[in-house]
Amino acid sequence: MADPLKTREKREAQKEAEAAGKVADSMEVRLALMERVRSGEITLEAAQAELAAIKRSAKRNGQITRSQAYSGRY
Repeated sequence: MADPLKTREKREAQKEAEAAGKVADSMEVRLALMERVRSGEITLEAAQAELAAIKRSAKRNGQITRSQAYSGRY
């Protein structure tokens, strides 16, 4: 079973990295994509493809992904 304290620390580290602008696929970016889906501007599949492209280009742009921020692999 996961240690609740470690889980909280990881979540906090992830939020700090997002606040510092280090995370390419931050919650802000994800919410903006979903807003575009809800408004009918793009399809869910297009949003998923765009998110995948953002995640692939993160390292190239000097950023990390949310997963990397959570796990501390950066």
